[in-house]
Amino acid sequence: MGASQSKDKMHCTRYLNGKGPPPLGETETQRSKNHKKNNLIKEGSQPDGGEMNCNIERRSLPGHPDCDTIKITFHFYEGIQSDKHPHPGHSYRGSESVAYLPKNTTGTKILRLLEQAFQHKLLFTVAADLSGEYCVTPADIPLKTRDSEGSGSLGYPDPNYLKSVRKSLKVKGIK
Repeated sequence: MGASQSKDKMHCTRYLNGKGPPPLGETETQRSKNHKKNNLIKEGSQPDGGEMNCNIERRSLPGHPDCDTIKITFHFYEGIQSDKHPHPGHSYRGSESVAYLPKNTTGTKILRLLEQAFQHKLLFTVAADLSGEYCVTPADIPLKTRDSEGSGSLGYPDPNYLKSVRKSLKVKGIK
């Protein structure tokens, strides 16, 4: 604001046609609702520092012939277990895994929900593998880690998957 401008003029210009910020009461109410909403989601035991990246592949998944595929890659480096893990202070092996979704309206919505779950550390955990070595492994939210071979093998086609993963996420507070 220049020296020759008055507060009144700035006020009028700033709020012309109702394009200014919402009244303070509305802002605080919205902030309070968002804070309460986020408090319903408890943090999981996923190790810190993981990465989640998405790519679109120009091919369809079995059971979803009319759309492309969303390929999600998860990467975790090796690290030291925290108090959220089964053996705090001991190392764990990192991992890289993939998951697949159809690139349609429902698949895209599920992707956004999975991103929230990842931010709240709900998709992965640290557990012992069959040899007793600790490693990063998927938690209890189901992921389709194969792009084929059917529902019994974590792949497609599986006509119930998008509904079941959405239900699992909702139980965790991700809506």
